[in-house]
Amino acid sequence: MRRSIAIGLLAAVLIPAGVSAQNCEPDSVAVQILGSGGPRLDPFRTSTGYLLWVGDKARMVVDMGGGALARFGQARAKIGDVSLLAVSHLHPDHISDLPAFLWLSHEVRKEPLRVIGPSGNEAAPDFATFLARLFDEKNGAFPMLGATLGGKRRDMLGGPRPGGSVPLDVGVIDVTKAEPSTVYEADGLTVTALGIPHGNVPTLAYRVKIRSMSIVFSSDQTGTDPKFVDFARGANILIMHLAHGAGVRNNPLHAGPDVVGRIAQEAGIGQLIVSHIGAFDLDAALAELKKSYTGPLTVGADLQCTPVK
Repeated sequence: MRRSIAIGLLAAVLIPAGVSAQNCEPDSVAVQILGSGGPRLDPFRTSTGYLLWVGDKARMVVDMGGGALARFGQARAKIGDVSLLAVSHLHPDHISDLPAFLWLSHEVRKEPLRVIGPSGNEAAPDFATFLARLFDEKNGAFPMLGATLGGKRRDMLGGPRPGGSVPLDVGVIDVTKAEPSTVYEADGLTVTALGIPHGNVPTLAYRVKIRSMSIVFSSDQTGTDPKFVDFARGANILIMHLAHGAGVRNNPLHAGPDVVGRIAQEAGIGQLIVSHIGAFDLDAALAELKKSYTGPLTVGADLQCTPVK
């Protein structure tokens, strides 16, 4: 009840005009948007992040962009309930809140946290190397978070102290594999991942099966790999990123509205949610999307919660 009340009050203030929020239903499986925006400043939308609720527990986090940590708190989610944190790629608007998310997490959680992310290439390091550059207790950008990687927290005088963060159980997922990989199977969740085209930055889409339902988190992509349609096929909910307005074609990073609509239609999904929304004429972009997609459509907003049916 507290979570529903908080979301309702915040939605009235924080979501854009013309977009309605939907509270999570008790005992449901639901997707909640932590951040429905992208990398650019927006007074109503924080950067990318998502929660998967199973009943009253937030079991999975997908991405943790700027502002997503505050939304995590506003949603009344608990770090101790999270089974998996899945990172799509290493652009700041998808991961910049990760150090703050982990800082002092050992005070509310004792068991290691499973975190997964993409393999690397010449443009970006693999996920394990990225974490080492952040949290190595001697040479990392945040050495006080060395406990994430099995080190010790250092106090202001340089002496070791226990804690600073919950330990991480790190997995690196090969984005070059032609077929989806099963990357997590526990706590009632089966998670598969597939590499998707997003410029030259290694990027993963995730599909989650819970009970008899499936949710696909598309992340940023051009929509040019036909394997993604098969990956998303038949999902109850597909979350696609609508980063560009009407008329955009052949963008090297993001699909235009017509491609987003075509993918959703060809995949035969139950409901499309668009998120990662940029600064453009949204009505025109949605009109173009709807030329290809004829199914149920939700325009994402921060803290919006959609039950999976």
